[in-house]
This record gives sequence, structure tokens and C-alpha cells, in this order.
Amino acid sequence: MDAATAAETFTHIRVVMGMVVSLSLARLLNGLAGIVQHPRAARIYPVHLGWVAFLFLFLVHFWWWEYRLHALPVIGFAAYLFLIAFCALFFFLCALLFPTSMQDYDSYEHYFLSRRKWFFGFLAGLLVTDIVDTALKGEEYFASLGWEYPVRTAIYVVLSLIAATTANRRYHAGFVIFALAYQLYWIFRVYDILA
Repeated sequence: MDAATAAETFTHIRVVMGMVVSLSLARLLNGLAGIVQHPRAARIYPVHLGWVAFLFLFLVHFWWWEYRLHALPVIGFAAYLFLIAFCALFFFLCALLFPTSMQDYDSYEHYFLSRRKWFFGFLAGLLVTDIVDTALKGEEYFASLGWEYPVRTAIYVVLSLIAATTANRRYHAGFVIFALAYQLYWIFRVYDILA
């Protein structure tokens, strides 16, 4: 049997990754639509909506930068499995933002703060996985991001671990504002144009 080219393999992988990313985006959009459809079902929480915006942006950005996988000379099953797991982390984060039922909670604030250990634990895991994903694209690519990338990721992970342990509303508001602002800055400074 002839070996598939990396480009053919990437196209196949991109389809499967796209399905999982689509489920994640659908979870966020369905959750937002549910808030619009039933605004009195559970009070909204601006910090929760901030993380919804962050994850939406991160998902779209993820799909944008994964294009760089086309440059890999060979993609094996281990890399494929890793990429699907990476996508699955996004899905779990989206599912944690919008549970199947809000029956036991009177507000998204109550829900979000009660699930913060899970949410921020998965977020920290996602960020560490991103380091592995970046390394998968090659040493030259990793180095092209400079010192800021690993420092940025380490800061995000530490802030996530703190967020998992504290219910301080000011901390959570500050963290989501920082995360959104920095993510936008990072995207438009580093990833605005695919090359």
C-alpha cells in the first residue's frame, strides 16, 4: 500500500478535527441562543460570558493556526490522536460553560464558580497541550514565537490554577479581561496572516 502524502493526511485529519471544533462552537452558540431564548431561566454572569467569548476566539484561532500542520513532512497516528485529544479539550471546556441543565443553579455565576476547578483545570491542561502542539510543528516554528510564547503560556497556566482555587469575583473578572485582551493582541500581532 502506498504511503499517503503529508498533505493528503493533513486534509483527512483536518476533517476530523473540524468535526470536534464544530461541536465545540455549536455548544457555545447553542448556549448563547438559550440565554436569548430564555433570559429568565438563569441570571447571566459577565465573567461567564467573558470566558464564552475567550473560548470562541480561542477556537477560531486554533482552527486558523492548525493550518501550519500542512508543513509537517510526516504525520503519524500518535500525532493524529494527540490532535483529536487537543480538540476534545476545547469541547470539554465549552460543555463546562454551558451544562445540559441549569436546574440546580439560579445563575450562571453560581454555576460557573461551583465548576471553576474543572473549568480552569481543563484550561490549564489545554494551554500545556498547546505547547506540545506548537512543538509538533517543528523546532524552527517554536523558536519563531520567541520567549514570549512560553512565558505567556506559563502565566496563563498559573493564573488558571489560582482561578481554580479562588472564588474571588474581582480576581475572576480581572483574569477574563486580561485573557481576552491578551488573546486579541497575540492573534493580531503573531497570527494575523498565515504564511
